[in-house]
Amino acid sequence: MDFNVKRLAADAGTFLSRAVQFTEEKLGQAEKTELDAHLENLLSRAECTKQWTERIMKQTEVLLQPNPNVRIEEFLYEKLDKKVPTRMNNHELLGQSMIDSGNEFGPGTAYGNALIKCGETQKQVGSAEREFIQSSANNFLTPFRNFLEGDFKTILKERKLLQNKRLDLDAAKTRLKKARVADARALSFNATSPPGDVGYMASFSYMVDLFHVKWLKMWAEEVTQAEQDLRITQSEFDRQAEITRLLLEGVSSTHAHHLRCLNDFVEAQTTYYAQCYQYMVDLQKQLGSFPSTFTSNNNQSSVSGGASVSVPTIPVSASLPAAPGRASSAFNELRSTSGSRKARVLYDYDAAGSSELSLLADEVILVNSVPGMDSDWLMGERGNQKGKVPITYLELLN
Repeated sequence: MDFNVKRLAADAGTFLSRAVQFTEEKLGQAEKTELDAHLENLLSRAECTKQWTERIMKQTEVLLQPNPNVRIEEFLYEKLDKKVPTRMNNHELLGQSMIDSGNEFGPGTAYGNALIKCGETQKQVGSAEREFIQSSANNFLTPFRNFLEGDFKTILKERKLLQNKRLDLDAAKTRLKKARVADARALSFNATSPPGDVGYMASFSYMVDLFHVKWLKMWAEEVTQAEQDLRITQSEFDRQAEITRLLLEGVSSTHAHHLRCLNDFVEAQTTYYAQCYQYMVDLQKQLGSFPSTFTSNNNQSSVSGGASVSVPTIPVSASLPAAPGRASSAFNELRSTSGSRKARVLYDYDAAGSSELSLLADEVILVNSVPGMDSDWLMGERGNQKGKVPITYLELLN
């Protein structure tokens, strides 16, 4: 097996010196080079961005898919690089159940027809939800995930290199400091006899002085080498600090990109909720066209003794409804007088019998109160046509 023994030994020595430097710093036995305040702030900001990006991603995934088991399954499929199997969401499952039951009861019956219409609307809502999830995943979650798995991993790599370069720099400073101390001690060593003395040349002191000279030379060379190593490590540290700083300053552009992704997410939500609202308004209009003998069953609740009390229903229209207090007072005022008022029809109504008047959404008719008539009804007029109309389908005009 071919490998460079010198390179291996050098790497082992570098790792050891870093480990010693790090340990001494933790024990308070060595000085530590502090990063400048601007770089520290950038590092803190990047870490904060990473933590909150992870948290927002997690909560968004919970919003888009509340079922934790399905999320785990989708995660495994993604890691295995396999396509996630298509499954019906809850709205689509409910819609299919309503359609199947409506067909079982009979599309010609009022209840069966209503179930089918509700089922179709639920499937439309489910389809809108699927589009919303897909759009959010592509335009919101994916950019956030790319930052965590791409840009931030690069920042972590460069930050680790910066940490190693700092340890190398501080180790070089410590080495130079020790070399200078040893060199100063060597210079303070004094010879015991003059160099030209014959006895001195044969004495032990001569051997000591000879060693001293070599000792001085060795520590002078050590100081020179330590100073050179310090210059190199300082240059490498400064270069790595600049690279790290440039990457960290790029987090600002990441924030700007995430802001655009957030706008896309809000736009997707707006479209989704608007679609759902419109689907339900259209459905309620369709259900409101059923005969009152079927739709009024839910407006009554049984009480003791077999008696029942009428519970008024306030329909939802495509526009914002008038305040309940004002609408109620207007109808009460109409009942207390013998005059007529114009009223706008909120949505279609099919008459259940000859005594009632069919209505079309947005048309304007005349209404008045007849003594003895149920409080939920008024008498409506359209040209020569007259008949009872439910007040919940009307909006009185000034």
